Amino acid sequence: MTDGSSRRQTKVERVIDEYDLESWGDRLEAKWVGDGTERTSLRDLAAEFNRAVLRAAVRDAGGSMVESDIETLYRTLTDDDVSRSETVRKRRELERTGVDIDAVSSDFVTHQTIYTYLTNVRNASLPEADTDDRLERKTETVQRLAGRTQVVTESTLEELGNAGEIADRDYEVFVDVRAICGNCGADYPIATLLDQGDCDCEIADGS
Repeated sequence: MTDGSSRRQTKVERVIDEYDLESWGDRLEAKWVGDGTERTSLRDLAAEFNRAVLRAAVRDAGGSMVESDIETLYRTLTDDDVSRSETVRKRRELERTGVDIDAVSSDFVTHQTIYTYLTNVRNASLPEADTDDRLERKTETVQRLAGRTQVVTESTLEELGNAGEIADRDYEVFVDVRAICGNCGADYPIATLLDQGDCDCEIADGS
C-alpha cells in the first residue's frame, strides 16, 4: 500500500492520477506477485499500463477504440520495427482527434519505473516460491539496486533544490543498467539480456 508521507510522487503515481487510472495500483501489484494466478513480468506490466494510458488519452479526447486498435496503435508508436512513415501517419491521426501524442508518449513508463513503484511505494515483493529461482532473484537484485539508485538520486535533487544549491525543478531520474556483447557489440538493457538468456548474435550462430 502507498504511504501518506509528503514525499514527491513517483511517475507511476502521477500518471495514475492524471489519467484517472486509480484501479491500476492494485492491478499492477496483483499481476506482479501473482495473487493466485500466473505472474506477469515487469516488462509486460509496463506495456499494459502504457496501453491503459493511451486508451485513457483517446477517451479524454472524445474518441473511442476497440482493444485491438489500441494494441496496434501502441506497437506503432513504440516498436522500432515499424516504419517511420507509418508511425508519422498514426501520430497525425491522433493529433487530429485532439490527442497530444508527445505528452502521452512522455507519460509511458519503463519496467524499472514499475518496479520502483511496486517495491518502494506499495512495498510489494515476490512470493518466496518465485524468489527461489536463481535467475529471477538475480534479476530482482539488479532491479532493486537500480531502483534504489533512482530513489536516492531523486531525493538528492529535491534536497539540493529546496536548499537553493541547484535549480528547483521537477526532475525525472532514469537509471539504465545495460550490457554490451563482447562478440558483436549489441547493447541490451540488463533485464532484456537476462530474460532472453543470450545475445542475438549467439542465437543466430546456434540456429
